[in-house]
Amino acid sequence: MKNLPIKILATGFGLGYSPLMPGTCGSLLGVLLFTLLRNQPKGYLVGLAVLVTLVAIVIAHQAEKVFGKKDAQTIVIDEVAGQLITYLFIPFTLTNLVVGFVLFRFFDIIKLFPARWVQDNMRGGLGVVGDDVVAGVQGGIILFVIGCWL
Repeated sequence: MKNLPIKILATGFGLGYSPLMPGTCGSLLGVLLFTLLRNQPKGYLVGLAVLVTLVAIVIAHQAEKVFGKKDAQTIVIDEVAGQLITYLFIPFTLTNLVVGFVLFRFFDIIKLFPARWVQDNMRGGLGVVGDDVVAGVQGGIILFVIGCWL
């Protein structure tokens, strides 16, 4: 019972327990959060992304201890943070929502430099969340650039 809040937050309210693609499920929570808050000022969304990222680092660090595994698949709060970062500097459209989701998942899975390095060389929550932050930035840059044509 003592670790229940960590488990709830780390697993994205249980989405991390999905038997199929828990990371994708966690990303969808980020999509939902962005969709619900899309009309807020950009400063608010940036602050939210920073706050979620910082909380994710702390929670993921504790969750590794609770689950007894480095970057356990059930930990998906990092995907929520990374997905939010992807959407930071683009307007809300259904196309941007879908393309941003696909781009983030692509970069999160393939782990282009420096994402793999961050995951492999940072410890605890920084390693768990850091590669998703990088994937979010990578996806966000591509989304911003191609957004000119969408």
